[in-house]
Amino acid sequence: MPQARMTFCALLLGTIAAYPAIAQAAPKACAAPSIAIGGPSNAHTAYVETSLRPAVIRPGEQPLTLVEDMRRYDVPGISVAVIHEGKIAWARGWGLRDLESCAPVTPNTTFQAASISKVITAIIALRLVEQGKIGLDRNINEALRSWQMPKDDKLAPHGITLRQLLSHTAGLGVHGFDQAYRPGDVLPTVVQILDGLPPADNQPVRSVLPAGGQFEYSGGGYMVAQLALSDVSGMPFAELAQREVLGPLGMTRSAFAMPPSPKIRADMAFGSAWGKTIAGHYAVMPQLAPAGLWTSASDLARVLIDLQASAAGENGHRLSPAMTREMMTPVKDNWGLGLALYPDEAPRFGHDGVNPGFESFMIAYRGKGEGIVVMTNGGDGRRLTADVVRAVATDYGWPEIAAPATGEKTLSLAELSRAAGHFEGGGLKVDFEARPEGLFGRLAGAPAFERLMALSPVSFRSETMGITCKFAPDFSSCTIIEGGPPMKLVRSKTPA
Repeated sequence: MPQARMTFCALLLGTIAAYPAIAQAAPKACAAPSIAIGGPSNAHTAYVETSLRPAVIRPGEQPLTLVEDMRRYDVPGISVAVIHEGKIAWARGWGLRDLESCAPVTPNTTFQAASISKVITAIIALRLVEQGKIGLDRNINEALRSWQMPKDDKLAPHGITLRQLLSHTAGLGVHGFDQAYRPGDVLPTVVQILDGLPPADNQPVRSVLPAGGQFEYSGGGYMVAQLALSDVSGMPFAELAQREVLGPLGMTRSAFAMPPSPKIRADMAFGSAWGKTIAGHYAVMPQLAPAGLWTSASDLARVLIDLQASAAGENGHRLSPAMTREMMTPVKDNWGLGLALYPDEAPRFGHDGVNPGFESFMIAYRGKGEGIVVMTNGGDGRRLTADVVRAVATDYGWPEIAAPATGEKTLSLAELSRAAGHFEGGGLKVDFEARPEGLFGRLAGAPAFERLMALSPVSFRSETMGITCKFAPDFSSCTIIEGGPPMKLVRSKTPA
């Protein structure tokens, strides 16, 4: 994957921005796994296996098979869990969890959830809020006992709150964590990560924007939350997660353990990039709260189902209905507390995750018991995931997710010129240029502009990134509607 593209994905999905050193194991020829090992086979799984379509259907284009799409994106293994009518309808794996041993993906295979970990962290935090152990809108330093967030009279004169940390509005830096530790490496403590001290190689987690002012994705902010939750509970974060969420929801294939426990290792996927296993098989993530969860697709589906039931007003779930509504209320730019929100006519919630060698996605409807979790062990798994989600949505009749465009639109230069300009949001900076041959876009730092595909007069797609962005009617902003969280980029002055 080109570095510019990987950087964009990392910024967009809020996770790791670099792969481990390219000391990767060469794959060996593996026979196709037995169909039975992957899980149940039925009409729905057959549809996924034979009916994958891209975001834009060109005239005469035939659906791809799952095997073809996996080869296309160099993804060895994929696991899918589908929620229908409030239950896990089916869960199945395809391909290989390990390119070296040729071990297959099963319904129980665990993957790194990466930034999807933040959803679990937010649920833990909100449970402690409901228990009266931490305040959602109090200065986080009141909860921190083993470290203090340095005072910043200019950017955070009233301190930083848990609500701001969970919604990425605290104004903190450290978007993600570049260093990928390997098994056996000396790992930094939470405080070393927060202060940017060796062996951590990240910048210190400090204020870079006014607290509460705007959305600025910050994995560093979730490290502050991790320490605060451990301090007020008196428990290591991994044990707290087991007590508050993983255990009660029956997530037997999930843990924030580091290194993974024998139970997890017995059927765990190894990360891959460019068709090879990454060095060390996986990155060790001491940043537990933002990116350290090992889990299965079915276990994440249990989380979504629990949130759906609570959002519907049912009691007896991890969060009260009132707190779940709080979690699903947008704070800034379509982000709630730990959740990316899709607040259209059929509200949905979810999150993406990208760690070295792993890419995953989950989304669920708020008002009905439908949803999907897809986990992969491939460095380009996000694009495969989008095709699978689209196929499942088509099969189950979820039009808000399924509908592909029927072809590229031809727009005049005058129409394209409305979209031209400089846009910023969530740590991203993008320039759009209108040319006779189409609209071109470039992410800050990318070497060149890319021609974008016009899906409508206001929607454009990057085929390289797999991202679709829809402009507001007055072209004052552009919101990502497919291929990533619903980030909003706002028109601003072009930097000098």
